[in-house]
Amino acid sequence: MDLLDQLWNGSGLAQMTFGQFAMILISLLLLYLAIAKKFEPLLLVTIGFGGLLSNIPGAEIATGNGLLHLIYEVGIETGAFPLIIFMGVGALTDFGPLLANPKTLLLGAAAQFGIFATLLGALGLSALGIMDFDLKQAAAIGIIGGADGPTAIFVAGKLAPELLGAIAIAAYSYMALVPIIQPPIMRLLTTEKERGIVMVQLREVSTLEKIIFPLLLLLLVAFLLPSAAPLLGMFCFGNLMRECGVVERLAETTRTSLINVVTIFLGLGVGSKLGADTFLTAETLGILALGMVAFSIGTASGVLMAKLMNLFTAKPINPLIGAAGVSAVPMAARVVNKVGLEANSQNFLLMHAMGPNVAGVIGSAVAAGLMIMITGG
Repeated sequence: MDLLDQLWNGSGLAQMTFGQFAMILISLLLLYLAIAKKFEPLLLVTIGFGGLLSNIPGAEIATGNGLLHLIYEVGIETGAFPLIIFMGVGALTDFGPLLANPKTLLLGAAAQFGIFATLLGALGLSALGIMDFDLKQAAAIGIIGGADGPTAIFVAGKLAPELLGAIAIAAYSYMALVPIIQPPIMRLLTTEKERGIVMVQLREVSTLEKIIFPLLLLLLVAFLLPSAAPLLGMFCFGNLMRECGVVERLAETTRTSLINVVTIFLGLGVGSKLGADTFLTAETLGILALGMVAFSIGTASGVLMAKLMNLFTAKPINPLIGAAGVSAVPMAARVVNKVGLEANSQNFLLMHAMGPNVAGVIGSAVAAGLMIMITGG
């Protein structure tokens, strides 16, 4: 009998709490969304499985010397994994559309307004006693509005590691829901005539321009805002490898094997933070709600900036491309193209939307550096 009691008491069933059971169900839901609905599968499969492992009673894989905890300490707590992901994104990115139409940089910048609006909103709700977020936590939550998963993880890891799981889930969930969230906002803020605006063919950008741009971008931003240098520096380095033409083997490795390996460990590390004690709280629901607000404001800000620019430009901009200023690359640009084709079957906006889309990546990295600087992170 004693042996049976010992076996039962040592089992996961005997040790399981209601919170752990709930988190296992949430982890299974993430896996379902990734596999069945194909919502950001590259991250949600690994995050969901990491959450599953971290909530198995008695396994201790996400604490102490457990593998997931070690992965978190080595790659996320240090900021290494998000930075390597950014290098891979740089190696995948073509700055050509942005260089061909530089004014779209303003659209990418405008779309980051959601980050700062949500920061102020989180602080305001905390001041009213509705929520309880300090400045660093509010800044980490606001970054969700940039729709850039690695940036959100990087900032959360530095400023509010206790909120990392909720922030990562919110960021990647809203990125996956871009085709659902953005079109209604885009249609609400534009007329049928505006959505049907046809933009002229972009000019061809030379290789020299593409090589010089990441170097100038890094030096300009890094000297003005050193805290943005890690993210932007890795992004520009990856892009330079892509464009310089002399390290194609390194560029190919960066945008394929390396980014894939790091994505696996990044997801498992984030999943290790899906513990019931930190995730099943009122603050988590607040983060999810504020993240939606941030993303929606960012989308709206980009569209409204494009409409404002049309008051001062001879060649009109289709305001839909402003919605691509959030840095969900290239999904936001594809959504813009789809909505544009609905208004005009000959209106192909994909390459035009890639300009603000890439600018959004730059903007989110700059905003992250600014958040880290003003909060002393």
